[in-house]
Amino acid sequence: MTYLLWSLPALTVIAAIASGRLSTTAAAILGLAAAIPVALSTAPAAFGGGELGLALARGLWIGGIITPYILGGLLFWHMAAQSRAPADRAAVPGPGDALARRRLLFFACFLVGPFAESATGFGVGMLGTVLLIRPLNLQPRETMVFALLSQTLIPWGAMGSGTLLASAYARVPASELALYSMVPVALLMALWMALYWRTAARAGLRAPTSECWREAGWMAASLAALAAATAVLGPETALLSAYGPLIVLRFALDRRPGRAQLLAAARSALPYILMIAWLVATRLLPGLNRGLSALGAFNPFTDLPAWKPFLHAGSWLIAGALAMAALRRQPRVLAGQARAAWTTGRHAVYSVFLFAMMAEVLAGAGISQAFADGLFASLRDWTVLITPILAGAFGILANSGNAPNSLFMSSQLSLALQAGLSVPGAAALLHVSGTSLGIFSPVRMSIAAGLAHGRGQERGVYVMLLPYALAAFGVLLCLALLLALSGSPG
Repeated sequence: MTYLLWSLPALTVIAAIASGRLSTTAAAILGLAAAIPVALSTAPAAFGGGELGLALARGLWIGGIITPYILGGLLFWHMAAQSRAPADRAAVPGPGDALARRRLLFFACFLVGPFAESATGFGVGMLGTVLLIRPLNLQPRETMVFALLSQTLIPWGAMGSGTLLASAYARVPASELALYSMVPVALLMALWMALYWRTAARAGLRAPTSECWREAGWMAASLAALAAATAVLGPETALLSAYGPLIVLRFALDRRPGRAQLLAAARSALPYILMIAWLVATRLLPGLNRGLSALGAFNPFTDLPAWKPFLHAGSWLIAGALAMAALRRQPRVLAGQARAAWTTGRHAVYSVFLFAMMAEVLAGAGISQAFADGLFASLRDWTVLITPILAGAFGILANSGNAPNSLFMSSQLSLALQAGLSVPGAAALLHVSGTSLGIFSPVRMSIAAGLAHGRGQERGVYVMLLPYALAAFGVLLCLALLLALSGSPG
C-alpha cells in the first residue's frame, strides 16, 4: 500500500496526460499537488514543513537556472529572423535536378532543422525544415516525416536545457551526461537515417548508393563534431558551434554560391555567427571565462548548478536580442517578439518549475530512494531494463524528457549506485529514452501536420513510423541490458 501511495504523483501525471484533456502544465500542477501530501504523510525520512520549503526552494532554483535558456533562445531567434531576406527562389533546384533536390532535403532535415531546434526548441526545427523543403512540392505525409526528422537531436534542443535539467537531477556534470548520451543517440540515428532513406524513396527523391554513403558520411562527421564540441563547450552551445560551420560548408558545396549570394547569406546569418563566436569565446578563453565568472556567481545549494549571469548562455541570448533591437531602433518589435517568446515558451517554463519542485519533494522526502530500494530488492540489476519503457512512453505522452527525468532520475541514480552500474551511463539511458522518443509524440505529430497541411493524415504517418518506434525501443532495451550486465558479477 505504501508503494502505491508513493507512486501516486507519477500515476497522477500519467493519467492526466494520457487523458488527452489536460496540458503538461496542468498535469505537473496535479503531480506536485499529489506529491506534497504524500511526502508529508508517508515519507520514509524526516520530512516536515521546513524540509518541504527547502525542497520547493531547490526546485525553484533549478527552474530559474533553466528558464533563461528557453525564453532567451526564443527571443533571440525571433529578433534575428527579422533581418532574414526572403528565400531566393532561383536557388531552389528544379524538378529535373534530382540530386540537388535530394541534397536540399538532407540539408533541411539533418543540419538546418537540428540547428534551429537547438537555438530555440519547441518545434522550431520542424518549421525551418518545412520552409526549406516546401518548394520541393512533396506530399503531406512525407513532409510530416521529414519535419519530425529535425527532432532527432533533442538532448541538445533549446540550448541543451533538458540535458542541464537532467544533469541537476542526476548530480552528474552536464557535459559528461551529454557525452554519454551520444552513444544511444548515435545508435538511434542509424534508425532515423533508414527512415529518411525509405521516405525519400517514397517521395520520389531516390539517390544512387554513392549519395547514400555521402549522407551517412556527413551524419557521422556531424555527430563526431557534436561530440567534440560537447566535450569542450558543454551541451548548451555544442550543437550551434558544431553545426554552424557544417551548414556553411554544406551550403557552399551544394549551392556553389556567387559572391552576391554568399554575402546575402552571410548578412542573414550574422547575428548567429556573432552570438556563437561570443559564447564559444566565453567557454574557451580562460581569462575571459574567469573574469566573467568573477562578476557574479550565486550558489545557495552546493549540489545544484550555480547561477553565473555573465557566463549563462541564456543571459547573452537576451542581451543579443536587446542589442539587435537597439541597433535597429526597433523597441516595438522587441516588445512584440518578447510577448511572442513568452506565449510560445510559457508552458515549458511552468512545467520546468513544477516538475523540478515535484522531483525535489520526492527526493527530499526519501521516497525516490525508498522506491528504488524496493525495485532493486525485487529485480536486482535487471531493474534498469524498465527504464527505456517507462521513460520512453512517458516522453511520448508528455512531449518532453523533463517529466520522466523529474519522476524517475532520482530512483535511477539510486539503482545505479546500489547495483554498481555506471551512474552517467544509467542517467544518459533514462534521459535519451525520455527525450529522443518524443519524436513520436502526438504533440509533435500535430505540429508537423499543421506545417505540412496534413491534418487528418496523422494515423497514416504513425503506421509508417511504427516499425521504427519499436526498433528504437529495442535499441534502448539492448543498451539497458548491456548496462545491467556490466554490473552483474561474473
